[in-house]
Amino acid sequence: MARKGWLQLFCPNLYLASVYKLPVEELKERGIRGLIFDLDNTVLNWNVREVTPETRSLFNRLKAEGFRSCLVSNNKKDRVEAVARILGIPAISKAGKPRRGAFRQALTVLGTGKEETAVIGDQLFTDILGGNRFGLYTVLVVPLSRREFIGTQLMRWVERLLLRILIGHGLIQKPEEYSSEGRN
Repeated sequence: MARKGWLQLFCPNLYLASVYKLPVEELKERGIRGLIFDLDNTVLNWNVREVTPETRSLFNRLKAEGFRSCLVSNNKKDRVEAVARILGIPAISKAGKPRRGAFRQALTVLGTGKEETAVIGDQLFTDILGGNRFGLYTVLVVPLSRREFIGTQLMRWVERLLLRILIGHGLIQKPEEYSSEGRN
């Protein structure tokens, strides 16, 4: 039991093949009004500034559906804020995830409480751990690309092992639409 309790820190409430698969109606039914998005390999490929039409459409749809969104990234201020300006949403850079400070700041920016806010990201050790420790609804997405910061690449090895454990214990299910050949 203690083992599964420890695993719960890394267990997302939802595991999706892509940020574009967000179940908007389900989130609304849960009372979610605020969305905290990671940037790299969640919203855009790592270290990319160009926002795709698909990404713009997603954020426009979320806004039209009544959600407030915010980028929270461990990346540098200039890039994070440039992408946020294009999307028309606030941003917090150099967030220090999984520490709680940036999540607390995001709630203030969004004007939402913990129970009505979700964090969406591609990493167990930053987005999901941080969101779970802070009491947020957590959504793990499959990374957009294999290209990423070298430190993140090293953590992915541990993350893949942990994901196998979580799936093996029946704590999460692998997204149906995901296949390892589908990643860039």
